[in-house]
Amino acid sequence: MRYGFVKVAAAVPAVKVADVAYNVQQIESLIAQAEGRGVELMVLPELCLTGYSCQDLFKQQALLDRAEQGAMLLLDFTRKLDIITVFGLPVVINGLLYNCAAIIQAGQLLGIVPKTYLPNYGEFYEKRWFASAQDLNPTDIYFAGSPVHVTPEPQLFVTADGVKFGCEICEDVWAPIPPSNNLALAGADIILNLSASDELIGKHAYLKSLLAQQSARTISGYVYASCGFGESSQDTVYGGNALIFENGHLITEGSRFSFQPQLQVNQIDVEKLRSERRVNTTFINAQRHAHAHENVCKAVAPKEFELLREIDPHPFIPKTENMAESCEEILNIQVAGLAKRLYHINAEKAVIGISGGLDSTLALLVTVKAFDKLGIDRKGIIGITMPGFGTTDRTHNNAVKLMETLGVTVREISIAKAVTQHFEDIGHNPKQHDITYENSQARERTQILMDVANKENAIVVGTGDLSELALGWATYNGDHMSMYGVNAGVPKTLIRHLVSYVAGEMATETLLDIVDTPISPELIPADENGQIKQKTEDLVGPYELHDFFIYYFLRYGFSPSKIFLLAKKAFCTASPVEGRDALYDEATIKKWLTVFCRRFFTQQFKRSCMPDGPKVGSVSLSPRGDWRMPSDASFAPWVKECEGL
Repeated sequence: MRYGFVKVAAAVPAVKVADVAYNVQQIESLIAQAEGRGVELMVLPELCLTGYSCQDLFKQQALLDRAEQGAMLLLDFTRKLDIITVFGLPVVINGLLYNCAAIIQAGQLLGIVPKTYLPNYGEFYEKRWFASAQDLNPTDIYFAGSPVHVTPEPQLFVTADGVKFGCEICEDVWAPIPPSNNLALAGADIILNLSASDELIGKHAYLKSLLAQQSARTISGYVYASCGFGESSQDTVYGGNALIFENGHLITEGSRFSFQPQLQVNQIDVEKLRSERRVNTTFINAQRHAHAHENVCKAVAPKEFELLREIDPHPFIPKTENMAESCEEILNIQVAGLAKRLYHINAEKAVIGISGGLDSTLALLVTVKAFDKLGIDRKGIIGITMPGFGTTDRTHNNAVKLMETLGVTVREISIAKAVTQHFEDIGHNPKQHDITYENSQARERTQILMDVANKENAIVVGTGDLSELALGWATYNGDHMSMYGVNAGVPKTLIRHLVSYVAGEMATETLLDIVDTPISPELIPADENGQIKQKTEDLVGPYELHDFFIYYFLRYGFSPSKIFLLAKKAFCTASPVEGRDALYDEATIKKWLTVFCRRFFTQQFKRSCMPDGPKVGSVSLSPRGDWRMPSDASFAPWVKECEGL
């Protein structure tokens, strides 16, 4: 395991029913391929050593003897291999025959796990041949030349890296309480399922849904291998499913009905799974009395690490297939939060500062929808544009056009005169474009909004977003403050998509131009051509990078080194799917990751007193809910790790 990733494989060999010698050769071939690809843990189908569909041939001692001999051959084959292999075979224990999983590594038989739930309906009559694990008394047996303890209680296997995995067999996962429930609660990070599930119309979709749900419910990695071509087609057909899930998400899927052996390889992020479990109090409470028998695997030599998984560079952005539905849901959450606040305080007016930028645009759109939901006249929304020393014609015109299009009350209050007087009062040279020059303008705007709200018996709707809160990119008691911050749970990259979504609905050029406008606080005078000179992303870094850092830093608590690893995969490689070249080089990512870590720690004091606002996703910085942090915590260890990348 490196960076928390474990390389796993779901393998589907070619089989010949009752031909153990042939099946051993096919399994050995897949083991060799997997070992060559650095796989740490591989699962094969149920009874793959003999073939699942042997039926009454399982009563033949000759077949059972050959199965044991086949297991001995596999043990010998793996004697110098590190890979942990799990395969299915019949095993006689105390005079009863069991459908089992054998776990082997480096020539050692680490354990045998019997199947618990045996189907005895339709085309499956396993109880005709096999006993259930529930019929088993704990015992020590000698199998395939190896002593092994067999027990009906949950069995965990622990790798040298401390990764824990357990096995269940086919029908087990279809039971009301699958063995994997107990295995996960006892600490299993990964569940392996050896299966022999036949194909029926509609069954495959249900199977994938079942495995996704089980993976999500147990917050585990789930690796599933089911038998395929070569099994008897007398009454059933087996499609050869190879599936890998991680916490409810399908990350790898093989080809069904393939006539060739399959080896599906991917990496499961065990560190992410453990992070999810630590913060899930329901999981913590459920595992209170869980226990399992543990078997220790052999230590292995370190292998070269390469991240196989594709990493989404924009984790906050909904996927294309459900973009509209997700955008509508996010807007509804924001609207419902603001509407409740307006209703609770009996307010029929709201004040918003409209800059012509993304954040204030989204806040205005949400407010309009909230007023419409409550049946309040949109004229009760007082949109105020407050041009200052850095305001450009483009943003000013867009602000006015947007408000006019939406039918809200439009007001314009220039801050130039008031701020000039303020500079004189505090003795600041207006030619000195420093932080005082900038923040004085931001605080003047907030004072105007607050005072107009008092005068109109209204509420000030905040426009600041999650990305700005994480970076502290807000003037304390300036744009940092409001009476309800509707964008507090929405990162900058997502705001752009939300506004684009509404623009598509409204078909307005103003919204489309706002989406294309460079992000800027416009606190520094424009250039000689009247264009925006102060671009936020030139100063603080690209928001798509910072949103990526925010997601993995807050959602999973990943270290800078792991975030850097993921960011390199997401941004430093070309994407054929998106049709783009690499977005950033490693030096750029390292630079802004260091900036992020430093700013995130030093700016906590702004988040400690942030206004109320709705949470819309899995990441939030509310000091009353998701994120509680001392304002004087040291950033030194994180920055030091960044500098060493």
